[in-house]
Amino acid sequence: MQMLIDKENNSKDKIIKPDFSTKTGREFLAFYLQTKFKQILSYDKKTERPIFKEINPNFISKFSRRLIENPNKKFLIGVTGESASGKTTICKQIKKTSTDLDFPLEFLSIDNYFNDISDLIAKYGTFDALRDNGYDVDSPESFQLDLLKEDLTKLSNGENIKAPEYLINGTGVSVPNSIPISAEKFILVEGMAAMYKDIKDLFDVKIYIDIDPKIQKKWFMERASKRNQSEENALKHWDYVGDAAEKYIRPSKSEADIIINGASSLDYFSQIIEFIHTATNCFIS
Repeated sequence: MQMLIDKENNSKDKIIKPDFSTKTGREFLAFYLQTKFKQILSYDKKTERPIFKEINPNFISKFSRRLIENPNKKFLIGVTGESASGKTTICKQIKKTSTDLDFPLEFLSIDNYFNDISDLIAKYGTFDALRDNGYDVDSPESFQLDLLKEDLTKLSNGENIKAPEYLINGTGVSVPNSIPISAEKFILVEGMAAMYKDIKDLFDVKIYIDIDPKIQKKWFMERASKRNQSEENALKHWDYVGDAAEKYIRPSKSEADIIINGASSLDYFSQIIEFIHTATNCFIS
């Protein structure tokens, strides 16, 4: 990928920013981006550990149509996948790289839209005890989906928001209007609820992070250890997230525009963002 980046940097054929107020200008941009995306896919197929596992055949034409017909709206990119699939790590890497390159991308974690369950945790003593008594943390009813839908609609229309913050200290507290989120040109929205009903249709691009189950379990147990969970409790929660994934997450895989390998190199993800930034000659803003 570095070779493609260097080639773009050294190219004498830098394009001039099209006039996006005209349909012709937007059609040119759509065609150009299609060409560059196909170039990325062609390169990716030859790598030892490709990022792209599957692309919906209608994705490129749908993306182009969206770009041409609704140029003023922000691009919402929904990213979902099972627990410990790598989705949060990948999205944070993409956000970091975008920030370093001054690429117009914002990141929003749907985990912050969990309901406030502090009263329930106080009643049962711990989150684990609450879960063991039947609380389904991954169900659509466990999220503030109406607020999420409202916030995503605002971002799509160019309005900044303040997202809630769900505290990960075991208290189950959700702090409203806590995290400022800017309505950048591209907004990366990550979480298992990204493909839930009434939310998934808000996204211009839907991405599913796929992972080998053996790698997933290894990452899950390592994360549990870092959080000082006992192996017994971690394995119990592993069984829970597997059941939840079967009900709420895996069915959405068939609806994704892009299926990505969660075990691909983070540096490779960064290189792809750098290539897109370089190839567009900074005219995406």
